[in-house]
Amino acid sequence: MGPYLAAGRDRSVKASVMTKKEERLKKQQEKLAAELDRLENMRLYEKKYESCGLICGIDEAGRGPLAGPVVAGAVILPRDCQILYLNDSKKLTARRRELLYEEIMEKALAVGTGVVSHARIDEINILQATYEAMRQAIEKLGMEPDILLNDAVTIPEVTLKQVPIIKGDAKSVSIAAASVIAKVTRDRMMVEMDQKYPGYGFASNKGYGSAAHIASIREMGPCEIHRKTFIRNFTDHAE
Repeated sequence: MGPYLAAGRDRSVKASVMTKKEERLKKQQEKLAAELDRLENMRLYEKKYESCGLICGIDEAGRGPLAGPVVAGAVILPRDCQILYLNDSKKLTARRRELLYEEIMEKALAVGTGVVSHARIDEINILQATYEAMRQAIEKLGMEPDILLNDAVTIPEVTLKQVPIIKGDAKSVSIAAASVIAKVTRDRMMVEMDQKYPGYGFASNKGYGSAAHIASIREMGPCEIHRKTFIRNFTDHAE
């Protein structure tokens, strides 16, 4: 092969490599643009109520499990705060939630969490326990918000202006942030409970009613943190 042909082939290979790099870069840029657009759409409620002042998102984790507490998160983000990939915590991987948790804690103006135990849930029912956890989270913010954006509910005994948003954790960055805080906080608690109460798989099922979890309840009976009002169909041990 002559030098001119060899040089031409080298240029062709380099051009092909550059084209692939450019294609990857283009895809990355398109993906980032799509993510920024998605986040912008999740700021619609924040923009609608920005004249109110400090906006606080509220959400909970753990209404459905057979064991453990219900946890609420309250988050006040700075105006136009950008946290890439923030979304409804249920749509995120555990790894992504952990990363977002740290970023939210770093960037938020205020974060509060409320925790209501399994025993209290049995005493007053899960809905009232959820409201109680949300009130706790608001109280622990360390500053008073001017308006609450809530995932679906209106919280009793709270005098602040409230806006309930159906599926709000997928429509509002503030609520999404609160959902991540609540979910990660509760998941970490259930991992600790797995060490204290082995055999139920709390580290993996987080207290939810998986087939393996229900089988363990039937075999071993409930442990201290099971919600008696939730497991009546699975065991005769619950009173």
